[in-house]
Amino acid sequence: MAELTALPPILNYAGVALFAATGAMAAAHRRHDVITFAFFAAITGLGGGTLRDLLLGAPVWWVKDPTSLTVAVATGIAVWLLGFREGAQRLLLWPDAIGLAAFAVIGADKAVSLGAAPGVAVTMGVLTAAAGGIIRDVTAGEPSILLQREIYVTAALVAAAGAVFLSPWLGRDAAAAAGFTLGLGLRLAAMVFRWSLPSYFGGLFGHERPGT
Repeated sequence: MAELTALPPILNYAGVALFAATGAMAAAHRRHDVITFAFFAAITGLGGGTLRDLLLGAPVWWVKDPTSLTVAVATGIAVWLLGFREGAQRLLLWPDAIGLAAFAVIGADKAVSLGAAPGVAVTMGVLTAAAGGIIRDVTAGEPSILLQREIYVTAALVAAAGAVFLSPWLGRDAAAAAGFTLGLGLRLAAMVFRWSLPSYFGGLFGHERPGT
């Protein structure tokens, strides 16, 4: 797959490291050993892209280029050695937003390059960005991000959709940059202003209504 010039390749490694750090922090909450730290870092940093490649029938990218695996494992070991503070986890939310948007665009672009339909490509982008965190939460026995009302997966959806559906008008690189900017902007705005999507109220024909 030809590299996107609008998104520097370093964003891929940075995204792996950021997601891997959140995986290692899940291990820190239970005071696990260094091997468990590395394992949680790897499944979180690499899980989304691995699932994408398997579903697309493509070679798993970190098997061909083990740099990403090295980055993930090294991040887990670093968190184990240097320690973990709750404040660091909150600070990681900001660069994590960058990784989320970048992974969504990279995943969608890879799917398009392999001939996937636009809707499938968008789905692959969302999986690339969010599946690693979901795998981490399930493995750690933590509440999944899917069950929280934060605008997180939605931001990945916006980033991936922008990269895919704007490409015919803007070109591949400009669409990738636009999708990245839209997804990142939505995630950051949701964090600052505490935005969330409307909750379920029972449906139009249900017994519950807003405010009841």
